[in-house]
Amino acid sequence: MKYIRFLKNNSECCGVLNGETISALDGNFLSESPKLTGEVFKLSEVKLLPPVNPGQLIAIGLNYALHAKESGKSIPEEPMMFMVSPTAVVADGEEISLPNLEHRIDYEAELAVVIGKQAKDVRKELALEYVFGYTICNDISDRNLQKNDGQFTRAKSFATFKPLGPVIETDLNPNNVEIKLSVNGIVKQQSNTNDLIHDIESLIVKVTEVMTLNPGDIIITGTPSGVGPLKPGDQVAIEIEGIGKLMNNVVDGTKKVLQTTDESQLAK
Repeated sequence: MKYIRFLKNNSECCGVLNGETISALDGNFLSESPKLTGEVFKLSEVKLLPPVNPGQLIAIGLNYALHAKESGKSIPEEPMMFMVSPTAVVADGEEISLPNLEHRIDYEAELAVVIGKQAKDVRKELALEYVFGYTICNDISDRNLQKNDGQFTRAKSFATFKPLGPVIETDLNPNNVEIKLSVNGIVKQQSNTNDLIHDIESLIVKVTEVMTLNPGDIIITGTPSGVGPLKPGDQVAIEIEGIGKLMNNVVDGTKKVLQTTDESQLAK
C-alpha cells in the first residue's frame, strides 16, 4: 500500500494513493488504524508533502561496495552511521537549493526505511516487524565540507539537502529492488539493493543497539556507485522499484541569500 501526505485547502492531510487518486484518512497513518473518510482527491489537485516528518534521520555511509571503491575507502566491517538534521527534508517536486556554487555538491540515490514502532535492541529476525514502509531519499552532500570537517553532518544537513518521497510503500522486499538515478534524463546511478554490504535487517539491529527509534524516524541506507555533482538548472530523478519516482529541480541558492541581504539593506 502507498501512503502519502499532502496539502488540500491549506490543511495537512494523509491518504492512500491508488494510481492518480488519493483516498483521504482521518488521521496520520503512523498512528493506530486511521480510517478512510470517504473523501477522494486527484493527485493533480493537491500539493505533496514529505511522506513523513522524521524526529531522527540516521544515515549510513559506504554501504555499497562499488561506492566505497569510487570513494577510495575500505569496506566498513560494521555500518558507518551518522546523524543528519531532519530540517533538511523537502518533498517531491520541491527545489534543491545549492548554497555554495564553488563547492562540489553531489546527488546520492538511497532507499529510506520508515520506522513504524518504537525500537531498541532489536533482534535481526524481528527487525522488519519494526518497519512501517519504505520511501526514496536523495542524500545531497557537500563534498568540500565533508573533506574539511572529517565527518558528514554539516555537509548533508543544509535546507533542501534531503528530498524525500513521494510515498511510503509498505509492501516491498527492501533487500532486492532496483534503484536508479538520472540527471536531465541521463542515467548516472543504477543498481539493486541486493548489493548492499549491510542489509536492512542488519542496519536496524546496529542502529537500535545505539539509540531508540520512534515511529516516523528514518534510516537512509547508503548509495550505489556513480555519485556526481549537481548544478543549477539540473533536474534529478530517482526511481526505486515498487515505490515510484522522486523528482526535484536544482537552483542557485546564493541568489536567494543575496536577495535577502539586499532587502534587509533597503529596510534600513
